[in-house]
Amino acid sequence: MMSEDAGRMLVMYDDPSDQRSLSLDETSSTEESPDETRLSLETTADSVPYIGQRFATHDAAYEFYSEYAKRCGFSIRRHRTEGKDGVGKGLTRRYFVCHRAGNTPVKTLNDSKPQRNRKSSRCGCQAYLRISKVTDLGPAEWRVTGFVNHHNHELLEPNQVRFLPAYRTISDADKNRILMFAKTGISVQQMMRLMELEKCVEPGYLPFTEKDVRNLLQSFRKSDQEDESIDLLRMCRNNKDKDPNFKFEYTLDSNNRLDNIAWSYASSVQSYEIYGDAVVFDTTHRLTAFDLPLGIWVGVNNYGMPCFFGCVLLREENSRSFSWALKAFLGFMNGKAPQTILTDQNMCLKEAIAIEMPSTKHALCIWMIVAKFPSWFNAVLGDRYNEWKAEFYRLYNLESIEDFELGWRDMVDFFGLHTNRHIANLFALRTLWALPYLRSHFFAGMTTTGHSKAINSFIQRFLSAQTRLAQFVEQVAVAVDFKDQAAEQQTMQQNLQNICLKTGAPMESHAASVLTPFAFSKLQEQLVLAAHYASFQMDDGFLVRHHTKLEGGRKVYWVPREGIISCSCHQFEFSGILCRHALRVLSTGNCFQIPDRYLPLRWRRISTSPAKLLQSTSSDHTERIQLLQSMVSTLVTESAKSKERLDIATEQVSILLSRIREQPVASQGARDISPIHRNL
Repeated sequence: MMSEDAGRMLVMYDDPSDQRSLSLDETSSTEESPDETRLSLETTADSVPYIGQRFATHDAAYEFYSEYAKRCGFSIRRHRTEGKDGVGKGLTRRYFVCHRAGNTPVKTLNDSKPQRNRKSSRCGCQAYLRISKVTDLGPAEWRVTGFVNHHNHELLEPNQVRFLPAYRTISDADKNRILMFAKTGISVQQMMRLMELEKCVEPGYLPFTEKDVRNLLQSFRKSDQEDESIDLLRMCRNNKDKDPNFKFEYTLDSNNRLDNIAWSYASSVQSYEIYGDAVVFDTTHRLTAFDLPLGIWVGVNNYGMPCFFGCVLLREENSRSFSWALKAFLGFMNGKAPQTILTDQNMCLKEAIAIEMPSTKHALCIWMIVAKFPSWFNAVLGDRYNEWKAEFYRLYNLESIEDFELGWRDMVDFFGLHTNRHIANLFALRTLWALPYLRSHFFAGMTTTGHSKAINSFIQRFLSAQTRLAQFVEQVAVAVDFKDQAAEQQTMQQNLQNICLKTGAPMESHAASVLTPFAFSKLQEQLVLAAHYASFQMDDGFLVRHHTKLEGGRKVYWVPREGIISCSCHQFEFSGILCRHALRVLSTGNCFQIPDRYLPLRWRRISTSPAKLLQSTSSDHTERIQLLQSMVSTLVTESAKSKERLDIATEQVSILLSRIREQPVASQGARDISPIHRNL
């Protein structure tokens, strides 16, 4: 229905001397009688179009009608012309119509192209202005010969009409400013805030929106697409020439232009060999300057620090593109799929992982889900939002599936969220994000808030200084190299630091000599807590529970002869760190060392073969000496465990020492060892 305000709008009709019907939707329309003309209460006569009104040009008439429409709450567009410039009398008549004139054209479905299915704003509105060219009274001029201001839709308020596309404009000066901002790598949201401050306007009152800025950046990228593609491929090929172990793959579209591209560095491939058991594939970012979807593969090393595995730029975010990206990544990593992969909630990506990595456990990053909570639940819950969020985290961290599902139902009842679609969707996907369903799978601790912040900070290094695409590839390489160097320095410092033992138990000192300080600190927490638990031997294992509890507990199974121990809490499977329950049973059974299989290679101080580490191009002379010292320290620790081990170590070290003394000493020493490319 038409609003009361719209009903008061001026309605004027055709000049009887210029009778001609208008068809806005290619159907017939009727001219209404001048008797129904009513003067608008909101406009003055000199600002309202009227029959006989004259303009020097048709563009002047358009500008006048456009300003009038803006005041009234709608916008206009050029519709139909009669005559043709340069032919005969040229243009003789023009029609300007409401932006909601006409009806939605029927689209021809094309299976090969995705349909956007955007809702049309057209509703058959008959409001229009007609102007005709008059030449019989001297110089040519344009005269209003038809005007209808009757709308069949609501008219917008002044604070809403500015969002219509016709009134959203970006000046040349603003375009240059936006492109300059884009080259600094800041987000579109940050650009808008800066320009609001510069122009001293309230938030949201710029003459354009974030969408307009994104469209501008997209058009700029398209206009320079071919050059960018050439530069990007040239950069990747140059990297390949410098380092044969640099990996990259790309696809071209039907016009032979770059479509998708993925790459990884030699150091990343080597890191993946050791730490590629659990991976985050973050696809929530875009390359701001060109509005390209960006995917980054990240893991966690033995010191709990993020490590980079690979990067991909995609034109489209669909199942086919994601499948290509995953295939390329597996190709870089010699076909080795991760045990687990964490992603955002994206159904296309979920489908692609199921196809390309069928043996990999797919889960959703909890921090990516939680980031959406304010927009999902703040308005719904109001003052109870923080209370609900605390209850959500409690349920998320439960161990029992049964407790989780019962608790979830209670939470929905208590907060009245039975009809909330986000709650329903979260519950439907619970096996992909809730810890009770994931504890049997290894995630290297990346489901915790601390790791999420570290990974996000790490990714921001790549996004903080974007310019052109080719420079982005270079910036990623610099960020990776810097992080690798920082990790190595921290590794050496942590290897040499004194670790504070808290329990004095032999198991603790043994673990301290094997694990990195990061991993040891996690195990040490469990060792301290283990002292508060009691263990009871049962027919099929042990029952372990807190000394203050009379019921409940965890079931622990231990086979001493085979060195196998497992707990119903699944902490070791989830994090690679033995739980307090298993440690309590080991202590009760007079076990003074943790079995080797429960000190995983990925959490040890030396987590790759000595040959590879000594050949690493990133290790200089001093670092190799420190590495050798660490290896010798571990050798002494392991050899001292038995007479047989000590005998073997003494014999082999004597042989090795003799061989080393036979080698000549180069004039430049070991510092001039030539780099060896790692073929991974």
